[in-house]
Formats: sequence, C-alpha cells, structure tokens
Amino acid sequence: MIGEGAEAKVFETSLFGTCAVVKLRHVKSYRIREIDENLRKTRTKKEARVIYRAYKSGVVVPRLLGVGKFTVYMEKVEGTMLKDILDTYSDYARIGRTLAKMHNADVVHGDFTPANIIISKGRACVIDFGLSEISDSIEDKAIDLLLMKRSIDTKSYMKMLAAYRKESKQAKQILKRLEGVEKRGRYQVRSLA
Repeated sequence: MIGEGAEAKVFETSLFGTCAVVKLRHVKSYRIREIDENLRKTRTKKEARVIYRAYKSGVVVPRLLGVGKFTVYMEKVEGTMLKDILDTYSDYARIGRTLAKMHNADVVHGDFTPANIIISKGRACVIDFGLSEISDSIEDKAIDLLLMKRSIDTKSYMKMLAAYRKESKQAKQILKRLEGVEKRGRYQVRSLA
C-alpha cells in the first residue's frame, strides 16, 4: 500500500509488465451494504470517466490501464509531489494552464492542491480524481482555484492565475465568482486574535 484516503486505498502493482497503481474503493461498514456497493461502483466509474476526459483535453494524467467494479488501474507516475518541492514558483504557470484546460473541458477536480500534482519529467501530472466531477458549474471551478490559492504562497498563486486567465474560456466569470465565494463565511480565513 502506498496511500490511503477516506474512500480508497492505493497499492503499487505490476500490470502486463508495466509499473502500475491500483486504487481500490474499500467497504464502508457503516453504510447499508447495497447502498455502499452502489456508491463505490458509481464513484469508480465516474473517476475513470473524468480521468479520461481530462486526458482527452490535453491534461497530463496517469494513463488508465483498466477499470474494475471498485478499482481503477493506472500507470505509476514517477516524480516528486508538488507539495514536496521547495522552489515551485517556476511550475505554477504550467499549473495554471493545466487547470484552465481541465475547466475548459468541464472537468472540476474537487481537490486541486499541490498534494495532487506530481512533477514528472518536466510536466505537471494531475492525480487523485476521487472528488472530481464533469460539471459546467462556474462555482465548482472557482472552488478549484480557491483550494490552490489557500495551499500556496501569493507569488506562486499570482503566477498560476496569470496563466489561467490567458487559457481559460470562462476566466472572467470564474474569477468574479471566486470573489463572491471568498466573501462567504465558511470560506473566510478566521483568526483567533
């Protein structure tokens, strides 16, 4: 096992001689068995569809190798997590273009942070589409931007945003909605002072 989240466990494996990872959605014993099985099956299929759509839009993602009832098999991407790179400023224009490509294809990641981007061979590979959706919602796209904004320093975010603005077909609408989202209580940064 190389990772675990709330919904799934990720294992390293070999598939047809290729280094691969398998994401297995595990049983949630607190749910009714039939509901749990349906949710896991539906979410597994949806994740594979979103990964494929992102790929078709020109986004670097792990190559899909297969999909099972509760499993997604993908190529293993070698590289360094963006969150673990000290000098990431130069990568953020690429990250902005990547997010714009996703949004132009109505792919919303749902957890677009440095923890879900691997820098591999000079490319930014987006991973973990477990919370992703195919959606034309301006609000959902704005929240993708907000998640990254909250995860990185201002200089890197501005670099990312400049590239995003140039590439996104709906940048003006999305950024306007981002301003509104940030004003809402649940998204405001609070201090204890």
